[in-house]
Amino acid sequence: MPDRTFGPAGWTPERLGSLVGKTYVITGGNAGAGFQASRILLSKGARVVMLNRNAGKSDAAVKDLKTEFGPEAEVGFVRMDLSELASVRAAAGEVLATVPRIDALICNAAIAQVPTRKLTVDGFESQLGTNHYGHFVLRGMLFDRVEESQGRIVVVASLGYNMGTRTIRFDDMNWDRNYSANPVYSQSKLAQMMFAYELQDRVRAAGKSVDVYVCHPGASATSLIRTSGGFLTRVAWWLMTKSPMVQTAEKGAYPEVMCATERGLEQRALYGPTGRMECVGPVGKGTLNPHAHDKAVMSRLWDVSEKATGFSWSV
Repeated sequence: MPDRTFGPAGWTPERLGSLVGKTYVITGGNAGAGFQASRILLSKGARVVMLNRNAGKSDAAVKDLKTEFGPEAEVGFVRMDLSELASVRAAAGEVLATVPRIDALICNAAIAQVPTRKLTVDGFESQLGTNHYGHFVLRGMLFDRVEESQGRIVVVASLGYNMGTRTIRFDDMNWDRNYSANPVYSQSKLAQMMFAYELQDRVRAAGKSVDVYVCHPGASATSLIRTSGGFLTRVAWWLMTKSPMVQTAEKGAYPEVMCATERGLEQRALYGPTGRMECVGPVGKGTLNPHAHDKAVMSRLWDVSEKATGFSWSV
């Protein structure tokens, strides 16, 4: 039965009060759901710091947001390429030097459906390297700043976690064998979710003041597939966007904004649309399948991630 915690319309930005004095750091905030999330947060007076790869698009996004909300709107960006760990470390260092509080770190950026196997400069399969390993290091470096503000970490996942192997292929995480865009993307999003649920356990055990939430945008009309998917995937997605099974990027932003701001949410949960196939519709708590929080796999993934990235962090 669909979640009705927030009424038949689900969670909407009308629930938000003033966010003046709060700061939100968001990856991939210059386009799609990330841009719309930035808009919503700015509309309530928050400060937004975007971590984006493309400086030109980021400058344009900042200009558009200041045009909409006024020159005094507190929005800016730090250049960061999630696929390069050196870039992630440099960006996190800049954030620590310039952003005194983080009320929520929203891990929104991703690549999807990469048609042929590619490796990052650090030698990782590109989707796992960008979506999981890059965010793994970023969250580790910014964790203490989030904790100082008794803030939140929001992981934007995907219903794709239910596809593919439904676990982590530890014996071939770079997919040297049998590469296929869909299951590889699915594993990268499952890895993000498993990280979040493992972090919840570690935060609780350490008695720290950080909440960790997982959400997904459903099927939203963003540029994600268009920028990284193959030709046939892009065509299929374009056709799908003409159907009732795809919603706007603005509505796709609602779950991550909710998880960054709303009180009383459950942590061992997956938030997103609760309508048709949980792809569209009112936002609330959706279905979380148990393979996403298999404890043995989560713990092993954390250890593997620390070894792969060369970044060890304790909560």
